[in-house]
Amino acid sequence: MAAVIKRIGPLQLQRNGNYFIVLCKSIVSQQISTAAAHTIYLRFHELFQGRSPTPERVLSASPEALRSAGLSRQKAAYLHDLSRRFLDRSIRPRQLAYLSNEEIILRLTAVHGIGRWTAEMFLIFSLNRLAVLPLGDLGLRSAIQKIYSMKALPSPQQLRALGQRWHPLETVATWYCWRLLDDKIVNY
Repeated sequence: MAAVIKRIGPLQLQRNGNYFIVLCKSIVSQQISTAAAHTIYLRFHELFQGRSPTPERVLSASPEALRSAGLSRQKAAYLHDLSRRFLDRSIRPRQLAYLSNEEIILRLTAVHGIGRWTAEMFLIFSLNRLAVLPLGDLGLRSAIQKIYSMKALPSPQQLRALGQRWHPLETVATWYCWRLLDDKIVNY
């Protein structure tokens, strides 16, 4: 890892504090290409006449309106569920900074359409939590395979054992692994 860090340079992890928008983008971008996600998100954003999507605005948009932006019926339902949880205060943005990683993951994965990986990306990119090791992330697993010259992708157990050496800076190691495979800085 030392060689990877030296080659890539300083950590550049930017925090995005607009939690609702980050989670909307995460839902929109699931299982589609980056280019398609970008196009659909722009259309989704345009539904609100130049104003940012808010839980109130998204919830008031009909499923048909959301679908007209290119969202599937399922993703439209996910965005409505996310909006409801912000409005009923199941998800309290100001409270998130005070919760543990696992508490945040539990709250976010209660939203239809948000799984553990999405919640972990939220911890990394929105809250800049330093001790997040996304065991299911293919990019991380591929980079570890390359760095440590493994014949196969590491199992979650192997990755967890390796991550213990990085504790409490698993996010930092993960970020450097991602940069090894793709030098573009990803932000949410």
